[in-house]
Amino acid sequence: MLSRTNLHPYQNKAVEFIKDKKRCALFLDMGLGKTTTSLTAITDILDSFSAQKVLIIAPLRVANSVWEQESKLWSHLKYLTVNVCTGSERKRIEALQTSADIYTINRENVVWLVEFYSKKWPFDCVIVDESSSFKSSSSKRFKSLKRVAPLINYIVLLTGTPSPNGLIDLWSQMYLIDFGERLGRTMTSFKQRFFESDYMGYNWTLKEGCANKIHALIADKCLSMSGADYLTLPARIDQIVKVRLPDKVLKAYKSFESDLLLELGNSDIVEAMNAAVLANKLLQFCNGFTYTDEFKNWQELHKVKLEALADIVEDNPNENLLIAYNYKTDLERLVKKFPDAVVLDKNQETINRWNRGDIKMLLAHPASAGHGLNIQKGGNVVVWFGLNWSLELYQQFNARLYRQGQNKPVVIIHIVAEGCIDERVIEAIGNKDITQKQLLKALKV
Repeated sequence: MLSRTNLHPYQNKAVEFIKDKKRCALFLDMGLGKTTTSLTAITDILDSFSAQKVLIIAPLRVANSVWEQESKLWSHLKYLTVNVCTGSERKRIEALQTSADIYTINRENVVWLVEFYSKKWPFDCVIVDESSSFKSSSSKRFKSLKRVAPLINYIVLLTGTPSPNGLIDLWSQMYLIDFGERLGRTMTSFKQRFFESDYMGYNWTLKEGCANKIHALIADKCLSMSGADYLTLPARIDQIVKVRLPDKVLKAYKSFESDLLLELGNSDIVEAMNAAVLANKLLQFCNGFTYTDEFKNWQELHKVKLEALADIVEDNPNENLLIAYNYKTDLERLVKKFPDAVVLDKNQETINRWNRGDIKMLLAHPASAGHGLNIQKGGNVVVWFGLNWSLELYQQFNARLYRQGQNKPVVIIHIVAEGCIDERVIEAIGNKDITQKQLLKALKV
């Protein structure tokens, strides 16, 4: 059992920041112990009667287990009672009506929770775990939390990826803290003040010099800490394995990219109605298939990525591989190609088997394995079979292995279709990372 004296100095600094600011954001790298830090702050807040009832909003898997488990690991936290308010409506209501210090709920049920309490909102301390999931000002979950934000004395936003798509993601998160005092009362005014748009208003780019202005405006309410500054992290090796589509397939890819229409050999026709659909279809193409209707039927186009993965397996016979896939059809094809592979599910025993080293290949979707999983003991090689555009999912998924407690260098392999949209995804993720790193650097202690 760990005691409060085991907390790192940077964690104590973060605890004091929360208590002092009351409404604030902690931008902490994965592995810096944000859960323990937040729970420690909660104990102080409850002990001082500064708050009476605490709500934690988190990804489902994290809400179900991580916060409760963490509280049992530390002697100064073991007195906290945690009710998990997930599952059916009956189970949620029963958990909410049972006395506890802390209540955890998944972010998908925030709208329901606000409606359930109507004007009798009981939580005066709210922790939003992975607050970047509230980055959309038009989302129902943000609007619901915004509605009760004035009733909350302490609100703490936690994330390692505050601006996965650029600084434009900050407005809604900061609004929950200060009601628009720093970045403006509306998203429209924020955009007009700091960004320029194309003539259609779809794409927004920062005006010159405005990044520093945004950093300065929010600095007093945001604390940024980098794992590289406080932890001994393993070496990280990034590799790109380029594959070339067969000539016939590449020709069809280029035709589809230009014409937005693809005729398959069995007379099926695949059509992209707009640029977003086209980008998604091209990613499928790179992976080796395309859907012929609305995500039900599909046709295999090539196997070059499957063959590249087989080569990676052969070249690393002593390694356990964590594989990131993007589509259900990717998973179906991977399971067929590698029948001994194990699919990450909600069963804790699957994670235990991986951490014991009993699983040679673990297949996981980044959205289901991006938060709250400690699986660094089971392997040190990540393979991106299928890429996606989300910087947040990319960083969080890699951090399942690239984190404190990993005792080997971490190898992150990207299987990239040469001359195709895969290369643009890698470039886009890199550009977003530059923007986010600038923000986090500016907000460091």
